[in-house]
Amino acid sequence: MKAFTVLLFCSTLFSTCMFSASVDTIRLHESIRDGDTITSARGEFELGFFSPGRSKNRYLGIWYKKISNGTVVWVANKETPLMNSLGEVKVTGDGITLLATNESGRVVWSSNMSRSSVKNPTAQLLDTGNLVFRDEDDMAEENFIWQSFDYPGNTLLPGMKFGFDLVTGLDRHFTSWKSRDDPSAGIYTNRLDHTGYPQFFWWKGSVVWSRTGPWVGSQFNGNPNNNPNRIYTDNFVFNEKEKYYKFDLANKDSSAIVRFVLNPTGFSNTLLWNAQNQNWMVLATLQIGLTVCVRKESLDCGTGEGFVKHSGVKLPDTRYSWYSMKKKLEECAKLCLKNCSCTAYAKADIRKGGSGCFLWFNDLIDIRGYTEDGQDIYIRMAASQLEEPWGTGLHRQVWIIVVSVVLFVLLSGISVCILKKKKLKREERLKFSSERIALTKIESEELELPLIGFDIIEKATNMFSDNNKLGEGGFGPVYKGILDNGQEIAVKRLSKNSGQGLEEFKNEVSCIAKLQHRNLVALLGCCVEHGEKILIYEYMPHKSLDFFIFDEETAKSMDWAKRYNIITGIARGLLYLHQDSKLRVIHRDLKASNILLDYEMNPKISDFGLARSFEGSITEANTSRVVGTYGYMSPEYAIDGLFSVKSDVYSFGVLLIEIVSGVRNRLFSHPEHSLNLIGHAWIKYKEDALLGLIDGVILESSNHNEVFRVIQIGLLCVQEDPIERPAMSEVVLMLGSKMKLPHPKQPGFFMERKIRAGDHICSTSTLSSSNHLTITTDFPR
Repeated sequence: MKAFTVLLFCSTLFSTCMFSASVDTIRLHESIRDGDTITSARGEFELGFFSPGRSKNRYLGIWYKKISNGTVVWVANKETPLMNSLGEVKVTGDGITLLATNESGRVVWSSNMSRSSVKNPTAQLLDTGNLVFRDEDDMAEENFIWQSFDYPGNTLLPGMKFGFDLVTGLDRHFTSWKSRDDPSAGIYTNRLDHTGYPQFFWWKGSVVWSRTGPWVGSQFNGNPNNNPNRIYTDNFVFNEKEKYYKFDLANKDSSAIVRFVLNPTGFSNTLLWNAQNQNWMVLATLQIGLTVCVRKESLDCGTGEGFVKHSGVKLPDTRYSWYSMKKKLEECAKLCLKNCSCTAYAKADIRKGGSGCFLWFNDLIDIRGYTEDGQDIYIRMAASQLEEPWGTGLHRQVWIIVVSVVLFVLLSGISVCILKKKKLKREERLKFSSERIALTKIESEELELPLIGFDIIEKATNMFSDNNKLGEGGFGPVYKGILDNGQEIAVKRLSKNSGQGLEEFKNEVSCIAKLQHRNLVALLGCCVEHGEKILIYEYMPHKSLDFFIFDEETAKSMDWAKRYNIITGIARGLLYLHQDSKLRVIHRDLKASNILLDYEMNPKISDFGLARSFEGSITEANTSRVVGTYGYMSPEYAIDGLFSVKSDVYSFGVLLIEIVSGVRNRLFSHPEHSLNLIGHAWIKYKEDALLGLIDGVILESSNHNEVFRVIQIGLLCVQEDPIERPAMSEVVLMLGSKMKLPHPKQPGFFMERKIRAGDHICSTSTLSSSNHLTITTDFPR
C-alpha cells in the first residue's frame, strides 16, 4: 500500500510539472524552466531562455530553430532581465507569466489580458514565430486572446501586422535593441503615422530620422527595391477599423526566409537567409535623413501660375496633406490651382486603373529623385518660371546676338591659343591650367567627400616613401599611410605617365563618393592641391583577390569557405550597384585585381574610374570608346561598344570561374585545345567532367556539388546573349538557395585563339575597327 501511494504521488507530480506530449504547447499548470524549451510543430522556431551577446542576463525569447540558431526574433522581458537561471514560465487562466522563482515567485513579465479568466488556457508557439494564448477548445486565429505578434520588438516576420487597430487602440510598432548585448528599448523607433495619409516614420528619440513615402496601391513610394524576384508580397490595409502593413512569402512552399530588422544604429535592413553560406544576406538598407525642397521664387497666387511635372520622385511628407481616393488626377489639378495655399499634387494609386490624389499645402519635405520606384508629382511654379528660357520676339533676338558675340570671342581665343602652342612646355602649362579649373570645380561641388591637405598625406605616407608603397596600377602608385589619429589609409596618386587621367579621376570621385555598401571599398577623401590628383581609401591589408587565387603558395590559404564568402560578397556589392543604390552604376572593369580584401577576407569592389552611372530606369548605353580589361569584357561591349548591367554580369561570371579554378581566363592554356578558361569550363560542363576544373586546393575543403553549382551559375553569367544572362538579383538568389538552375547556353568568346609569345607582358593596347570604335584595354598581368 505504501509503495502504491508513492507511485501515485510521483505520477501526479509528473503529470502536473512535466511538458505535455505536444512539444509546441504549454497547458494549464504546466511550466518550463531555464534550460527547457518548446518548439513549433514543424521545428521552425523555438521558445526558451537565452543570454544575448556577451550579456549574462537571462531573457525569455523566440529564435529560429532550423536555421541561424540564436537569431532572436522576439523577447518577452526585454526591460526586466533575470539575473540568474531560475526563471519559470507558467500558464494560468489569466495568461502567460514569467516568474523569478528565487524571489518568492516574483512576476517578472506577463501577457496583457483584456478578458476574464479562460476555461482551458493554452500557450502555443506557431511555425510563424507567433506565441499565442488561447482557449484550447477554440482554434480560430481571430479568437486568439493574446499573441506576441501584437507586441513586436525589433523584427518584422511574414504575417505580422505593422500598424494600428483603430478599434482597440493597439499600436504595433518596432523599437531597436539598445545594443547587441541588451534587448531593452533603444533610441530608434519605427511606427505608422496617420495624422495625414498613412506613412511609416523612423524616429531617433523624439526626432524624425527617416520615412517611407506613402502607400500608392502596390508599394510604398520612393523606397529602394528590396524585393528582387518578388520573394514576398506587400500588403497594406487601410479602413475605418485598421491601418497596417504586412508581408507574406509569395510562394508558400518556398524555402526562402525573410525578415525586416531595425538595428541598434537606426538602419532598417531587409534580410534573406543564405542557406548555402549559412548567414543572413542584406537585400536592402533604408536610406536615412530628410530633405526640404526650397523655392527659388515665392508664389503670390497671381495669374499665369501653373504646374511643372517632375518624374521619378519620392513623394513629400504627407502628414499635412489632403487626400481623396475617389477623385481623378485632373480634378485634383483644378482643386490645387484654385487654392492659393496648394503647392503640389500627385496620384495616390499608381496601379493601372487606380484613382485618388494627394494635395500639399506647405513646404515639400523629404522630396527626392529616385529610379523605377519613384513617381510623378506636379509642383506649383510662379509664372516667370513657366516661360520659355529664351523668351520670345525681341528678347529672343537679343539673346541670339549676345550668344553669337560670346561664341565669336570664345572661338577667337581658342584660335590664338592653338597658334601659340608650339612647345611642349607650353602644352604642359595649358594642360595644368585646364586641369586646375576642373579640380577647382570638384572642390566647389557638394560631394560629401572631405578634401584632405597634401601636407597631411605626405606626412601619413612618410613623403611617399618606397617602403610604404603597396603596388602600382593603371592609375598610378598606391601607398599605405597612417593618419595622426592612427587610422590606416590607402593613398592612390595619379602618375603623370598614367593611362588614366582627369576624367577617370573626376568619375571616381563623383561616383564612389555617393556609394555606401559593405562590399564596396570606402572612399575617405581626395586631394587636389598643387596639381595633384590623389584618392584616399580605407586600407585593405590583404591586397587584392588576384594575389591569393593566382599564386601557387598564397592560394593554399584560400579554402572553399573563404572563396564562397568572397563570391557572395562580390555578388551583393554588384546587386547594390545595379539595383539598390540611388544611381544605377555599371562598373565596366570588374576583375580579380579590383577586388580588395579586408582584415577578415571580406571582398570590396574597388576602382570606379571607368564606371558609368545612370538615373531612372536606364540599364544600358553604347560608347565609341571601349575601356576595360581583355578576358573580362563581354562580347557585345568589346565588339559593338554596347554596355549594360549584363556586361558586369559577364565579368562576374568570368571572375567566379577564375576563383573556382585558380587560373586566369585569358592566359589559360590546355594541351588539347586553344580555348580560354571559359571555353574550357563550357566543354567540361557538357562532358559532365567539372571535377578537373576545380583548383586542387579546395577539393578537400568543399562540397563538390556546391562547387559544381557555382560553376554552372558562372556559365549562366557568361552566356553569349546578354538577354540570357541572369540579373544580379537572380544571381544572389541562386547563390543563397537550392533552387533548380537552368542549363547554360554557349558562352561568349567561345572560339579557338592563337597564343602569341609575349602576350603575358603586354600592358595596354589600342585598336581601331572599321566602325571607328576605339578600344582602350588592359591585359591582366
